[in-house]
Amino acid sequence: MAERQIRCPICMHHCLLQPGQIGRCRARKNENGKSRPVNYGRLTALALDHIEKKPLAMFAPGSRILSAGSFGCNLSCPFCQNYEISMCEEEPETVYVSPERLAEKALEQRLRDEAIDITVPGKAPKMGRRHPMYQALDEIKDIFISMGFTVLDGPEVELATYNFDKLNAGEGHPSRDWSDTFYFDEDSRVMLRSQTSPMQVRAMETMELPIRIIAPGRAYRKDEVDATHSPMFHQVEGMVIDKGVTMADLKGTLNTVVEMLYGKGTKTRFRPHHFPFTEPSCEMDVQCHKCGGVGCPTCKGEGWIELLGAGMIHPKVLKMSGIDPEVYSGWAFGIGLERTAMRRFKIADLRLIFENDVRFLEQF
Repeated sequence: MAERQIRCPICMHHCLLQPGQIGRCRARKNENGKSRPVNYGRLTALALDHIEKKPLAMFAPGSRILSAGSFGCNLSCPFCQNYEISMCEEEPETVYVSPERLAEKALEQRLRDEAIDITVPGKAPKMGRRHPMYQALDEIKDIFISMGFTVLDGPEVELATYNFDKLNAGEGHPSRDWSDTFYFDEDSRVMLRSQTSPMQVRAMETMELPIRIIAPGRAYRKDEVDATHSPMFHQVEGMVIDKGVTMADLKGTLNTVVEMLYGKGTKTRFRPHHFPFTEPSCEMDVQCHKCGGVGCPTCKGEGWIELLGAGMIHPKVLKMSGIDPEVYSGWAFGIGLERTAMRRFKIADLRLIFENDVRFLEQF
């Protein structure tokens, strides 16, 4: 009898089994002097689970796995959730499934899991929209292109020569202060452009006369953030140089543009102002879209919102770019794109344009 007993080699318990005896795992039995499984192919459970239920680290995340379980266990965990199966005294009800049938079952479950029910209503794709600021820019471009203007682009990192010197803003001009401009070097010669006006100079130096251009782009100033100001903003620079150009041409063109943007009857006003690169100079305001001219926080109680600065190009600026001011004259303007969008789409606070809140952007 002693020679027929065996020690099961499968787990750490190494059960000493007499002929026909089952080990503590209730799954291995001494049959003819060998440790054989009594639960082979006999399934108590078959389920399609999420892969994350298994002790596998980042293995095919999001996929499904076919779990096949039988009875018996070599542990005795007091918290076992399958105690009735793993530690049952009597063999539980089982179903025999061959390895080939189990593979077929796994394939069936996979095909069923991956099947597409064409009767289920589909989900409408969420379509993106053009940002309101770029919608306004597209409208401005279309208007000026229809008037015969060319659209230019230029560098945002600019030299003081183009940003100030050739625009008649010499050393000591307030706009060159470190408190207003983002400089890269201690000599104040390289900076983030504070305006798109340098494109006027580049156009005058490289293009043949007459010139009609607009130059949209980003500009940077050390402004405090509020409802109508931001340290990074967008401008559209415009310029016309030809023989016999007058201030009346400037006012007529800008009023036409404003009416095409905002509709007939839009109220505007021109105020005298000073810019070093234009003479005479002015600022153009549009009536506040929020209060209709009564006064509100958006317009700071004035009833008007500054839209752009403009004027006749200073003779010195023309001369510095090699154009004879006795023969040619011109006008220029710089319009704030954010404020244009605010007026165009009735936006009360400029900061909403930069926050990229989807709830806000979905309105346009």
